[in-house]
Amino acid sequence: MWARIKLRIGWRDLLAGGIACLPGGDHAAVRRKAETYWHGIDDAVAAYSVRSGFDLLLQALDLDEGDEVIFSALNVKGMINIARRAGLTPVPVDLDIDHFGPRLDKLKAAITPRSKVLVVAHLFGTILELDALFDLAREHGLLIVEDCAQVFDGQAYTGHAKADVHLFSFGPLKTATALGGALIRVRDAGLREKMRTIQAEYPVQKTGNQFKRVLKFATLKILTSRPALGGIYWFFNAFGRDYEDALSDSVRNVAKLGSAKKLRYQPCTAMLRLMNRRLYTFREGELEERAAQGRRLRDLLGDAVVLPGQANAAHSYWVFPLIVDQPNAFVKVLRAHGFDAANLPRSQAVSAPDGRPDLEPKTAAQALTDLIVVPCHQGMPDRELVREAEVIKRAALDIGTERTKAYASDRALSKSAA
Repeated sequence: MWARIKLRIGWRDLLAGGIACLPGGDHAAVRRKAETYWHGIDDAVAAYSVRSGFDLLLQALDLDEGDEVIFSALNVKGMINIARRAGLTPVPVDLDIDHFGPRLDKLKAAITPRSKVLVVAHLFGTILELDALFDLAREHGLLIVEDCAQVFDGQAYTGHAKADVHLFSFGPLKTATALGGALIRVRDAGLREKMRTIQAEYPVQKTGNQFKRVLKFATLKILTSRPALGGIYWFFNAFGRDYEDALSDSVRNVAKLGSAKKLRYQPCTAMLRLMNRRLYTFREGELEERAAQGRRLRDLLGDAVVLPGQANAAHSYWVFPLIVDQPNAFVKVLRAHGFDAANLPRSQAVSAPDGRPDLEPKTAAQALTDLIVVPCHQGMPDRELVREAEVIKRAALDIGTERTKAYASDRALSKSAA
C-alpha cells in the first residue's frame, strides 16, 4: 500500500531528535538560531505551532469583540476556532477551482468596516498569485497574514513581500517536520516584540513530551511503510473496518492542539534543536523532485478528474488532490489497488456569518466534500504512477464525471465574474 503522504523525516533526524531531548543547551541561543534562519534577519517568533503563533498574534493585536477576520474559505478547523475563542467573527472568501485560492470579487464583498485581518492560505503546495488580493486588503487597512504552512521551501520562498505576517509550520506532516514548532515572520518590530512578551509568560513545553513525540513518530514511520500499511489495510478490511480512523488519527494526534491551554506553550529546547537541524540541513531542490512527480501524475491523468490549483505557476504537490464524483467510492477502489487515498477531515469550509448568506462559500464547501488526496511522492517508481493513473481513470469512467462537468461550468462563471 502506497501511503498518500510520505512522513518527511529520516531515521537520522529522529535519532537526533531523541538525543536533543537530553539535558543541557542554551534555550535562548537555540531559539535565536531558529528566529534568524532567513538570511540572519531577526524578524521571526519561534512558536509551539502555527496555531500557537496565530493565537499569539490575535492577542497582540488586541482587537475588539466582534471584529472580523477574513479567511480563505477552505481552512483548518483549529485556525477558525482560535478566532472565535478570541471573540472575533470569521468571514469566508470563496475560492476558484483553478487556483484554489480566494476570489477577488468575493473578497471585495466580504470587507466591511469591522474587517481587521485577512488570512490567506496556500493549499496543497501551490503558491497563489496574491498581488491583487493583497493590494485590495491594504486599501482597506487590513493586516495581511500569509499562511505558508504547506509551502515551506527553505530560503527559496520567504513569504510574499506585501504580507505583514507569514506562518511557517514544522508540524508532523509538514515538509521539514520537527514534529511540531513554527516560525512566525512579523514585519512590524513592535508587534513582533509584543508577541514575544506574551509568549514569555507561557510555560515551556516539557522535554518528555517532545521525546514521546519522537518515539510515536518513529512507530508511525514504520506503520506507514508500504509493507506495513498494506498489512494494516487487509487486516482491518477482513473485519469490515476502516483503518483510516485508527492510523490517521494517530498521525494527526502526535501534537494535539485543541484548546487554548494546549496552544499556549513555549517550544522546548529539544523541539528547537530538531527544528534547527531540519532548517539548516534543508536540501535545496528537494521540492522540485516532488513537483516533478506531481507533474508526471497530472499529465498521466489529463482531464479524467478535476485537479484543483493547476492555474498557479508554482506547485510543489505537498499532497496530490483530486475532485471526483462519489469520493468514498473512489477511495475504496484506490485502496483495493494499493493506493492510500483519503479525504481531509481536519479541513472545513468557513461558514458565512449571521445575516450575510451571500458570503456562504458554496464552491469551497462542495469542493471539500468531493476532494480526496492520493499518493504521489518521491520513492514511487514511474510504473506505479502509471498504474495509479489508470486506476483513477477507470474509476472515473465507472463512477461518472458529473462533478467534473459541474466544476468546468463553475470555472467559467468565476472567470466571467473576475
